[in-house]
Amino acid sequence: MTAEPSLSEASPPSGGIPPKRPPAFEAPTVRVGGMSMAALSRRAWADAVVACALARRGMQGVAPYFFTSANGNVLSRYATTPEFRAMIDTADAVDADGQPLVIASKLMTNTPIPERAATTDVFHDVARAAAAKGLSFFLLGGTEEINRIAAEKTIAANPGLVIAGRRNGYFKPDEETAVVDAINAARPDVLWVGLGVPNEHAFVVRNRARLTNVGVIKTCGGLFDFVAGKNSRAPTWMQRYSLEWLYRLWLEPRRLFWRYATTNVHTLYLLLARTRDRTDRQP
Repeated sequence: MTAEPSLSEASPPSGGIPPKRPPAFEAPTVRVGGMSMAALSRRAWADAVVACALARRGMQGVAPYFFTSANGNVLSRYATTPEFRAMIDTADAVDADGQPLVIASKLMTNTPIPERAATTDVFHDVARAAAAKGLSFFLLGGTEEINRIAAEKTIAANPGLVIAGRRNGYFKPDEETAVVDAINAARPDVLWVGLGVPNEHAFVVRNRARLTNVGVIKTCGGLFDFVAGKNSRAPTWMQRYSLEWLYRLWLEPRRLFWRYATTNVHTLYLLLARTRDRTDRQP
């Protein structure tokens, strides 16, 4: 049986001032490639996002929950870039969006990650549950056309789901405050941030404390390209055998060749050398 996440009770500081962070998100964790990850199934992840969004509704002046994902590229950046590692470590939890990470946890630890929680799958799981619970989304990222189509297809596939707002991911630094204000005005239960790695993490870290009208923030990379139908998923058998990267390389060789050439070997080393049963985030 997969362990279920929980929220610890958080008491406000003396004087009645609301806490700056929501109650701690608790889930079984395991170190994979040097990064602490939640050992949750795809279904448990979707349930956790919905539960945190619902719990967050009753809190005033509190920063939102922040969940992010890890694959080979993220793992390699985490190990080599201190600034990026610091951003990841501010997240409440990290899911395994890469089959090799799942396999490493199963072969090398006593706290295996049950399955891959690909954001392109979890998004649809959360959308179905959100529609049933009356939760709302804000979609941030992608081109204007991709963002619009992704919103339209999400609504069509999930009757009752509210898209409280949406915005493309192309804005200047001096426009960021207006973007944050628009998100807060929409008061979404779940904010999906698809600005790419590491830009989306930097956006969240810069603005999390100001996004007090948001329940949960989930980074999502190129999710909207898949939802809108611009990009396709690898066949199931390739996903099962950790070959989705090869399918994506075939689709986008110019963009992805150098990334995979420089990170795949490093990621393999990290998985072999830094995967163990520990809950802290030190290497």
